[in-house]
Amino acid sequence: MKSEPTNHQTLNDRMAELIRQKIVHGEFSPGQRLSEAALSESLDISRNTLREVFRLLTKEGLLTHAPNRGVFVAIPSIASIIDIYRVRRLIECQALAQAYPRHPAKKHLRQAVEMAQCCRDAGDWQGVGTANMEFHMAVVELADSERLNVMFSHVLAELRLAFGLLNDPEFLHMPYVEMNLNILELFEAGKLQQAATALNEYLVHSERIVLAVYARRITDSGLSR
Repeated sequence: MKSEPTNHQTLNDRMAELIRQKIVHGEFSPGQRLSEAALSESLDISRNTLREVFRLLTKEGLLTHAPNRGVFVAIPSIASIIDIYRVRRLIECQALAQAYPRHPAKKHLRQAVEMAQCCRDAGDWQGVGTANMEFHMAVVELADSERLNVMFSHVLAELRLAFGLLNDPEFLHMPYVEMNLNILELFEAGKLQQAATALNEYLVHSERIVLAVYARRITDSGLSR
């Protein structure tokens, strides 16, 4: 029996965030079955704690439970993808338009862009995708709201699941390396409204591509939520 801290809620939250980050970083694939034995061993927690974490992430839409089959990483529906992009436009574009130009998150934005460029040059498209997630998380940090940061980390995890079904990460992520750089340069120049407008156009473009490829993938594979 593994020993655990007395503050179970803190432990559950910490483990849930760890699994969310694994999803954001592309370590878990949509539709993948999660082994309770293997995951409790790798996280060094009891199965009872892991089941509580599974329940929490299932409520967030990141996992699904199939009776007599186990727990699986969720496959987002087209409706949920549309909703994700609606939320992204509302939050990200406002955060950028109303940001303090010398906000500390500007450094995070620059680091994310540079990481994406390095990964692109190395042909690491999974890494480019992760850097892109970091860029958008940094955009939300400009709003100075811990509640928005937490909520948006959940949104990004769901988005990465949608990306995980698309078999061509280079096609998906390559255009956004330069788009992110353009938005960053506008922001650094103090052109906040232009940066927000560019981001809105970017998100509309991204949504159209993801939905088109995703719908085709779902049809071809017969996958459904």
